[in-house]
Amino acid sequence: MTATTVTRTRDESVLRLLADQGSTHLREVEEDLDQGAHEGRVETAREALRWAAETFGDRLTVASSMGDEVLVHLVGATVPDTDVFFIDTGYHFAETIGTRDAYAATAPVRLRTVLPLLTVAEQDAAHGPRLHDRDPDRCCAMRKVEPLERALRDHEAWVTGMRREDAPTRTDIGLVGWDERRGLVKLNPLAGWTQDDVDRYVAEHDVFLNPLRQIGYASIGCAPCTRAVADGEDPRAGRWAGTTKTECGLHT
Repeated sequence: MTATTVTRTRDESVLRLLADQGSTHLREVEEDLDQGAHEGRVETAREALRWAAETFGDRLTVASSMGDEVLVHLVGATVPDTDVFFIDTGYHFAETIGTRDAYAATAPVRLRTVLPLLTVAEQDAAHGPRLHDRDPDRCCAMRKVEPLERALRDHEAWVTGMRREDAPTRTDIGLVGWDERRGLVKLNPLAGWTQDDVDRYVAEHDVFLNPLRQIGYASIGCAPCTRAVADGEDPRAGRWAGTTKTECGLHT
């Protein structure tokens, strides 16, 4: 049976119920652990991943931009052989592609690359060059959102590396919830992690990081739309700087 003919084994009402059950379970886990401690937040994230893997099996997938390296490491260490996908927009920094290649070669996950329907050259020919400058929402829709929909096809749940500290638009994200737009369960195992948690996990486990982090890139997206951030700036201040755009559409 090909991937295009596979249908979900559970309808949305069942998936919603599983999301509710997972939310209740993980709230209890949080209450049982010392959430003031780094170790408690790491174990909560691991439990979220274990619950998801046990509940959804091969219908679980993980989204990684290779700017959330801790998530990929944690997934590989906690639920190895899990499906992880990377959307290659055609506009990534060379360092980001190198990070993907490094994890593809070393991480115990099944890493796959998803491409937009059009190459950059084809998009330029059809819509004009530098669409990201003139209409960034449309560019993101074609190079990120549409590939995401295909990457999630035939899955029941997906995992992201979003954290509440990332941006004002993310302060209310939970560990597990319902993705209304796509009819899927959505997990954010790092939701409660602080930057100190991320830094400590990196040091404790010698996590390979995207080299752009060394020169001030706190949030890493496409090269034309991303800059380094200054000390004290919001981590996502370097994304679409000088515009009102704050999200690419993957999580809205």
